Amino acid sequence: MRKHSVLAWSMVVALGGFLFGFDTAVISGAEKSIQQFWHLSVVEHGLTISIALIGTVIGSLLGARPSDLFGRKNTLYFVAAAYLLSSLGTALADSWYVFLVFRLLGGLGVGISSVTAPIYISEVSPADRRGRLVGLFQFNVVLGILISYLSNYLISQVGETSWRWMLGVQAFPSALFFVLIYFIPESPRWLILKKGEMAKALGILRIINPLNCDQELESIKNSTLNDTASSGSLFSGQYKTPVVLAVLFAFFNQVSGINAIIYYAPRIFEMAGLGAHSSLLSTVGLGAINFVFTLAAINIIDKVGRRILMLIGSVGLIISLFLVAYTFYSGHMSGFAVPAYMMLFIAFFAFSQGAVIWVFISEIFPNQVRAKGQTLGSSTHWIMAALIAFSFPYFAEKLGGTITFSFFGTMMICQLIFVWRLMPETKGRSLEQIETNMVMH
Repeated sequence: MRKHSVLAWSMVVALGGFLFGFDTAVISGAEKSIQQFWHLSVVEHGLTISIALIGTVIGSLLGARPSDLFGRKNTLYFVAAAYLLSSLGTALADSWYVFLVFRLLGGLGVGISSVTAPIYISEVSPADRRGRLVGLFQFNVVLGILISYLSNYLISQVGETSWRWMLGVQAFPSALFFVLIYFIPESPRWLILKKGEMAKALGILRIINPLNCDQELESIKNSTLNDTASSGSLFSGQYKTPVVLAVLFAFFNQVSGINAIIYYAPRIFEMAGLGAHSSLLSTVGLGAINFVFTLAAINIIDKVGRRILMLIGSVGLIISLFLVAYTFYSGHMSGFAVPAYMMLFIAFFAFSQGAVIWVFISEIFPNQVRAKGQTLGSSTHWIMAALIAFSFPYFAEKLGGTITFSFFGTMMICQLIFVWRLMPETKGRSLEQIETNMVMH
């Protein structure tokens, strides 16, 4: 039963990941209808698509504050409320400005959940299952993306108001998420660190790890003493290693071109010569492959480790991106070459970066600065995502597919070097053991 309790808590919190994925990708099916409905210029249309990303960047930068101040659980209540209001507000919006405000609110929810949810799951997970449980968050992100593509495809048959239904349907899982948060406990590490509530924390640790709960309580208290004795600032010298790892990891995640492909998949497929209907269907294919390979990675991440997945994935990403670039260069656009290479890209991405990023960043920071560290990694990720999503249409048009995808491929060669030379393995070790290796006292 105890084993299932931690799984149940993780699944509830990972539902925030489902909403994160759904909210991020749902706009891809509605963007053209919204542009026509409000007669938006190119700049206004760009703002409409990227406003949620701007909210996400703000949310990820602010994420550590509420998470440390009010607790992981209360912060998740805010996230659920933001998703619910955003889906209802965008579906019912009677003006473009109202629509923008509610899309921004949804983005805030995504940003804060990308900080708080992985922290919470990593703090309640036993060491030997942490990769799989934090990986549930990413699994739910890709499930959310897949379901949003499917629901867009089905709802697109409704007629003129279909875009409102596409956005509004998210209200149902958002309300469910809000209700289920009530049934999860607060993070024991937060209770010890910020509240000093040892007895309450011990009760939760007893469910997580009945055999060694007393030792775990002591090691968390000791890590707190060590951190308090040193500086609480994330940018003091002792945290240099996790800071560099988190920033580089998040940077490479986005310069693979993943978000350009998720946001603009139908457009890329049309560039490669597919019709509009085939493009929407191919997008569902991308979502399905993303889902399958994330599931595969989560099942083995605690056995083979984070580093091996990243090495395999980096090689696959290099090959698939240069194949896309070569297809654009050769001009042989007939058939399904570009969609096939894109699907190969998504498979390798989901198997490596996609599955590993939130696990790895949530593990490498000490207890005292974990929320700040997760904020740093998450905000780097989202700032890069916003830059790439905003600039991709411009560069794809001006430079063409060959140069754009060659750039992404070159960045993945740099990622391979980073993983090979700098990335440590964190599987099977407690958060306090990882901290000992990462921090320079």
